Amino acid sequence: MAEVTKADIEAARSRLDEIEGYLHIDSRRKEIAELEEKSAQPGFWDDAEAASATMARLTRAKEDVAALEGARSRLGDAEAALELGLEMEDEALLGEAADALAALERDMGELELASWFTDELDHGDAIVTITPGQGGLEAQDWCEMLFHMYQRYCERRGWKVDVNDAPAAEVIGIDRATFTVSGKNAYGMLRAEAGVHRLVRISPTDAKKRRQTTFAGVEVLPVLPDDIEVEIEQSDLRIDVYHASGPGGQGVNTTDSAVRITHLPTGLVVTCQNERSQLQNKAAAMQILKSRLYEMERDRRESELEELRGPKHEISFGNQIRNYVLYPFQLVKDTRTGLECGNVDSVLKDGDLDAFVIAYHRWSCGEGES
Repeated sequence: MAEVTKADIEAARSRLDEIEGYLHIDSRRKEIAELEEKSAQPGFWDDAEAASATMARLTRAKEDVAALEGARSRLGDAEAALELGLEMEDEALLGEAADALAALERDMGELELASWFTDELDHGDAIVTITPGQGGLEAQDWCEMLFHMYQRYCERRGWKVDVNDAPAAEVIGIDRATFTVSGKNAYGMLRAEAGVHRLVRISPTDAKKRRQTTFAGVEVLPVLPDDIEVEIEQSDLRIDVYHASGPGGQGVNTTDSAVRITHLPTGLVVTCQNERSQLQNKAAAMQILKSRLYEMERDRRESELEELRGPKHEISFGNQIRNYVLYPFQLVKDTRTGLECGNVDSVLKDGDLDAFVIAYHRWSCGEGES
């Protein structure tokens, strides 16, 4: 059992005071009161789109305040358990203090992370695309491994995942994966994963059991809220339909339910085949296309592409953001932050990515630079 001291409690209190300051909790409480008053006015729901946006702001503000108040409560629990445990020389109470303080540390980490998300899109949903890079068949298998890793990570965080496209490869793995993640701060969190991921292991397809280096690229886009308009001319689109080839609805391999949309001016191609109908696949593909066009336009006007997903690199050696080594030793290492983890299974199989995501955001804010 880790020992907890009064100095630890005071350090946690000081850190929590700082967090409350830069989260502007007093302003958030005032915002809640104003939004609640606005939502109670007659005719509030006459404009459903504006009303939904207001309610989303209200929910987010309430979540921030509730998280801070929950952290304050944990701090009080830890302090009370420590004082009583020291007074009674009760190891069980001292253990409770240690547990409460550990939980508080996790809470404060989440609060600090949320404070780094200054773009409104950071708080919303994300579209993630995984593409095989160098490595041939192995890259398709690596693509599928990353796909399962992110699904597990989303599950751990309580986010909803809708798979838009994940066709199986002919021999091993998948050709690509595109999926939409819905949940609090999903885009802000997941944009830490954008870039090239490198795997080193003994090849499962090589009879001689030689070591293989494989690459996959991860793209992360924000799901655009309804109040952001992206104009797309129908004449600029080529829409093809075909038989879906993977798990999906009742129409898989029986009707032309899968959709491929090509944006002719830019050459962007988006596919979706996992919904039950052609109309649903088309709607999902259009959402992804709009997000990609929005990012391109934002880059052109404001030079913000590096903030969204980092500079564009070939999916090959020398460009990776993270290495996953399974042989001759086991290690996951982020090349940007230097963070390492020797428990590879916890990352790849269990989706335990929070440490890497938090380290990235701390590093990108300058807090991790020495």
